[in-house]
Amino acid sequence: MIIRRRNFLKQISAGVTAVSAFTSQAWAKPTAKPIVVSTWEHGINANAEAWKILDKGGSALDAVEAGVRVTEAEDNLSVGYGGLPDRDGNVTLDACIMDENGDCGSVAFLEGIKHPISVARMVMEKTPHVMMVGQGALQFALDQGFKQENLLTERAEKAWQEWLKEAEYKPIINVENHDTIGMVALDAQGNLSGACTTSGLAYKMHGRVGDSPIIGAGLFVDNEVGAATATGMGEAVIKVCGAHLIVELMRQGNSPQQACEKAVRRISQQKNAKDIQIGFLAISKQGEVGAYSLQPGFNFAQYAQGTNQMKDVGSFYS
Repeated sequence: MIIRRRNFLKQISAGVTAVSAFTSQAWAKPTAKPIVVSTWEHGINANAEAWKILDKGGSALDAVEAGVRVTEAEDNLSVGYGGLPDRDGNVTLDACIMDENGDCGSVAFLEGIKHPISVARMVMEKTPHVMMVGQGALQFALDQGFKQENLLTERAEKAWQEWLKEAEYKPIINVENHDTIGMVALDAQGNLSGACTTSGLAYKMHGRVGDSPIIGAGLFVDNEVGAATATGMGEAVIKVCGAHLIVELMRQGNSPQQACEKAVRRISQQKNAKDIQIGFLAISKQGEVGAYSLQPGFNFAQYAQGTNQMKDVGSFYS
């Protein structure tokens, strides 16, 4: 089963404004606080939930957790509940969260818990650790009161059964089999936080973990500078510590847009770059937004000043 992102746009509510181009020639200017941005079309609903908190003066940390929980609970073949399984038929989840103090929490290879982002926050707030994985992460989640449930929906199982007929492992660019929701927010107090959650590559090897739960790869927040998140082929992002690279480029004086573009160019030097998709999304301490991708087709959602809208993103291989 192939779900193309362009078709998904038809499902976006009428209240969303038209998609607009977002390239190095049209950087997003700093906007009034608060602001929240997230990857892909499913970020529209996630942003709306996050905005309920930000609009009332709530923290960016609470907002990003609440926002991505919406996507985790949607049956979208990509994130959390209903996500496409690994090649053995198991839905395994990865997530991380990071706040304005540099505190962070992460879970990887977690099964049977609908909201791994909330487990990641509990790792951050209730343990001396940053990352928990596998059975240990599951036991921790159960000890904290989370309920274990079957996340493999009938639709995802049918897609997996169809894949098994040939069992060809070749991720398709911009098809919902390797997606993430990454969200970063700036609250009214001027603090940044971020969250990233996924069910990872469809039909991956059992035990594979991508960039999404890795602080510095799929997500990084520095409250003095900015925050960044990633989507796409996680192995490529890990190799350049993508989110951290972008924030450090911003520290050196690059705008979020320039930083995202430089990070993508670095990934373009990898040997398989023409066969994969990578998208980066970043926000500065001043509320300036940047985004760039390796291949055409990446977009993101932005909620600021009472408007929730989609933006197309420029790409290296345009």
